[in-house]
Amino acid sequence: MSAVTGVWATRAARRTLRQEKRDDFTVIRDSLQHQIDGLKADAASRQDQISGQGAAISWLVTDRHSLVGYIRQAGMEPPAPRPIPVRARPFLDHIDV
Repeated sequence: MSAVTGVWATRAARRTLRQEKRDDFTVIRDSLQHQIDGLKADAASRQDQISGQGAAISWLVTDRHSLVGYIRQAGMEPPAPRPIPVRARPFLDHIDV
């Protein structure tokens, strides 16, 4: 038992406070890098989702325009469009609504 204690005491005596701080910094840096990588992956996933939602909205607007055109060609009047909600207006500015 005294041999183990002697080895531990020798190792502890050689490690300086600066080495301990450097080891702590490395652990914290690696942990933060892992968190940053996870956040980047989440951001990429959300960006893909937003792009897909934008494509779906564009398709719906185009489909609605073609449906209104078809109804008018048939000699009928399409129903009046519902008003666009205030919350949705900023996202539809680039689309001819």
